[in-house]
Amino acid sequence: MICSETPLPGVVEIEPKVFDDSRGYFLETYRTSIYDGNGVVARFKQSNHTHSTKGSLRGFHYQLARPQGKLIFVTQGEVLDVAVDIRRGSPTFGKSHAAILNDVNHKQLFIPVGFAHGFCVLSESVDIIYLLTDEYDPDDQRGIRWNDPDIGAEWPIDEPVLSDKDCTSPFLAEMEDNDLPIYCVVD
Repeated sequence: MICSETPLPGVVEIEPKVFDDSRGYFLETYRTSIYDGNGVVARFKQSNHTHSTKGSLRGFHYQLARPQGKLIFVTQGEVLDVAVDIRRGSPTFGKSHAAILNDVNHKQLFIPVGFAHGFCVLSESVDIIYLLTDEYDPDDQRGIRWNDPDIGAEWPIDEPVLSDKDCTSPFLAEMEDNDLPIYCVVD
């Protein structure tokens, strides 16, 4: 497995070892000891599977009271997956990192607590698995506008398919301080 740091500290791209042969392939999608040893320390409490169609864009989503770290990978199709640092006081506040995740490169993206997440579907459809460090709480769901110019995510689609919620989420600059996580330096 190859773990690559990104310009956003804590956001890690992961390339698992894939074993190919005439029958197909095998790969481990998660093993605590290996991930911990590579700096991806997380205890997952929930697993989700989403299926989306071409042109769909979901995000940017996060939870505040029950923040979630996420390990994301694609089992079918392709997405542009984006993490955004939304921690007040962070040196990388408002910055984003994007990665192509698909069923050929088998890359994973680990997004720690304090970041918002979004993706857009590049293939005809996509199936994504998320491992989450906390359980989903519908009363705690939050969002930031997908096309926020201060974030500057470069989505490769002109007219995405969006939910009503994603169309009306506030821009980062409109967010109240108490609606964003706080950056903490850990020694």
